[in-house]
Amino acid sequence: MKRNTTIALFYTGVAIISAAILGIAFNLRSRLPKPDLGFIVDAGRESSSTWFEIEKDLSAINQEGKQVKLSDLRGKVWIAAEFFAVCPHCAVRNGEELRKIYDEFRSHPDFQIACISVDPENDKQEKLADYAKALGSDTHNWWFLNAGDAKETHAYLEEQLKFFGVRERTDPADIEANGRYAHDLGFLLVDRDFRVIGKWPLADARSEEARQRDPDLYQKLKDDLFNRIRDELEKNETPGI
Repeated sequence: MKRNTTIALFYTGVAIISAAILGIAFNLRSRLPKPDLGFIVDAGRESSSTWFEIEKDLSAINQEGKQVKLSDLRGKVWIAAEFFAVCPHCAVRNGEELRKIYDEFRSHPDFQIACISVDPENDKQEKLADYAKALGSDTHNWWFLNAGDAKETHAYLEEQLKFFGVRERTDPADIEANGRYAHDLGFLLVDRDFRVIGKWPLADARSEEARQRDPDLYQKLKDDLFNRIRDELEKNETPGI
């Protein structure tokens, strides 16, 4: 009971509007330590100061074939997202959203995006490089990562970053239309101290169902995320930046 309650508090606290309207807080995994957070009553106005610290590191190869670690991003403010190169939803939905975020904050030396492949078996360095080139990203502030073993990668994403569990599709028609894996399209924001401080499901907010229920939800969540990134970048900012 304790585990189910704590993970529900996490996702409810991230954006209560999103949770209520989109129904994203279902089949939650129960490993989140219990924070003393309360609830957010307006995702476009309020957000929690701290959610949880990332306890374990992740080593991976980036699009240039260099070995990096997520802990290399300590001291930065960064977005974490899941993807795989042939996922149509990553390209059409998340790619567009991430590009907007990147264009807004790319000039700040302390901002970074890290996209972690859920299909490391197929997303080798060359494919990562092609994907990064298509989105116009620079390696120094936007990583596309292959962490090796798929099972271990999925476990890390679920247990350490608290993404929804990755599900491998089995129906050939479903795979053809949507790719091999069903995965979380939300964006996590990580602060300078390696703590996840919120999750923003922008792709879900753009769905037809979400627009019918609240046409303003997407813009509320987007504005909230952009404002939170700005707030975090201003903390402990390097003089002269």
